Parts: sequence; C-alpha cells; structure tokens
Amino acid sequence: MWFGLGSEFVRQGHEVVHISRTWGSLPRHEFIQDVEHVRVDGYDTPSGGLKLKALDLLYTRRALHVVPECDILVTNSFWAPILARKKLAHRMFVDVQRMPKGQMRFYGRAARLRANSTPVAEAICAELSKSEHHRVVMVPNPLPFHAEVVGLPHDKEQTLLYVGRVHPEKGLHLLLQAIRKMAIPWPLKIVGPYQTAQGGGGEAYLRQLTQLASGMDVEFVGPVFNTEDLNSYYRKATVFVYPSLAEKGETFGLAPLEAMAWGCIPLVSDLACFKDFIEDGSNGFIFDHRSPDASGVLVEVLNGIISRPGIWGDCSRQALRVNETHGTSKIARLFMDEFAKCR
Repeated sequence: MWFGLGSEFVRQGHEVVHISRTWGSLPRHEFIQDVEHVRVDGYDTPSGGLKLKALDLLYTRRALHVVPECDILVTNSFWAPILARKKLAHRMFVDVQRMPKGQMRFYGRAARLRANSTPVAEAICAELSKSEHHRVVMVPNPLPFHAEVVGLPHDKEQTLLYVGRVHPEKGLHLLLQAIRKMAIPWPLKIVGPYQTAQGGGGEAYLRQLTQLASGMDVEFVGPVFNTEDLNSYYRKATVFVYPSLAEKGETFGLAPLEAMAWGCIPLVSDLACFKDFIEDGSNGFIFDHRSPDASGVLVEVLNGIISRPGIWGDCSRQALRVNETHGTSKIARLFMDEFAKCR
C-alpha cells in the first residue's frame, strides 16, 4: 500500500523516503520510481508477543536514526510514536490498520492517528478522551491496482467467488451450507490458503469444507499470489461472496473492494467495516451472519440475486465506482489534505 502511495506522492510533486527492513539481495539504499528507499536491519516475526515488542523496539530505534528532515512522518511501528523526538512526533501520522489493544493512550504526541475504516476509528476514540478525538482521522486503503474493466455481469460467468484465507472465521462452512440449499446452485471457486503458516485453518478445516462440498460444483483453487492471475478470477465471476464471521478481525475488507473494482457484485456479512463502501441493495448486498439461521439468511439473499439478472448490470456499475473512490491517486490526495493540516 505505502509503496504505491509513495510513488503517487512523488507523481504529485512531493519528495518521499521509504524506510523499511533489509531483505535478501535488496540494496540498503536505492531509488524506485523516484522514491528513495533506505533499509535497516530487522527481524523475522517471533512467536511470542513480548519478544516481538523487544525486537520491534530495536528495529524502530534503527529506523528513527536514519529518518531525514521531513514535513510528515508516517509509521506503523508500535514504538515509533513513543520514541520519536518531540520535533518529529508532532509531524507523525500513526497508521492504525488493526483494532487497537490499549496502546493509543501512549501516542499523545502524534499529530494524527489514522484509521483505515470507521470501526477502527471508533475503537481508537474509545481509548482516548473526547478532547483527543480530533486527532483521529479515517482514510480508507487504496486499491492495489487499476482495473481495466471491459463488460458487465452479462459478459461474466455465472459463478460465485471467494478470495481470502480458508479459515473458520471467514465463514466458508456457512457458505457451503447455503449453496447446498440454493434453488439453482452456481459453481463456487474458493481462492486462498488453508495452511496454518499462511493464516489458514489447517488440514482439518479443509477436510471439513471438502466434506460439506461433496457432490457440489466447488473448486478449492488454493492461494494465488500473482496479481494478474488473481484479477482473472475477479474478472470472470458475477458474485463475490465474503461471509466473514470475524467480528474483531476484519478491519477493512480489501478482497470485496478488489472484487468490486472488476464489477463483481459483493455479498458480505453484516460487519461494520464493509459498510464504509458497500450499500445494501445498491452496489452490493449484506446478510445477517448473526442470525440463528445464518445459512438460511445467506441462501435467501443468494437466491434473490441470481433469480434477478435484471439487477446485475446496475449493481455492477455501482460497484465499479470504487475504482474512483478508492483509486491510489484519490486516496493519496486525501492523505495530502490531512498532511497539510499538520504542517
């Protein structure tokens, strides 16, 4: 995200230095698309939380040591807002992309606490006094690509698509239960890793899903890391289903946003983060995943979508607007507007 935004900031006439961790054969200093990259020694993520904080402390001290004179400093390091010298701290944007866990009260010197969604912003405010709420801003994440869209749902395949981790908190078992009840079951492609090392639910959960999918047209594609290959799945599917049950784990919802950029009709669970860019019945659909009969509610919405092809075009066209509202250039301008208020 910040790699792309850095290039856009430069395109808009600004100077950008990106400080990150050394990695493999990457040089300690280079320019990429006119963005200066400085890399300092870092660490692999350890298993223990305390060790993670200790290593992050060492890394942050190295990173802050090479920060040049600047107007704005953006950071997502736990320690940077605490360790940064006073002159720098008052120019600091703390990038908060996960639900905070009590640390916001230690960031009193930071100029802004940036949330990537409304629920994250609300969670940050809950850790602060009302007099500090003015420092909290919500700027959404940008799309990681520019979609060259040709055609609308009638040019797509009548398939359902899920992209994300294959994990119980994503509600895929719920989706498979719903598909079995559909009046006209559409094929489903599930793209994403099940391996625990990649954030999935493991072999046992995959076996559970495979059993639930028995006799149905369901393809477990596995992880797809190449952007062009992944976009080909978005480009073909008519409906993108993301039945996440992660009440605290979902803080933005990038996969539904990516799908919308290719004209997919999104169907998501009733989590607050999705409501920042999905309006039920307009550019997508929302189902009540908290219902005692959640799979029944989901299949009712699914049946309603596929039985009304007349709504596909309008819904898809509305979904495509995220290419404007969440494009990198638009989000970069939103950041620059906030940066200007702090100088």
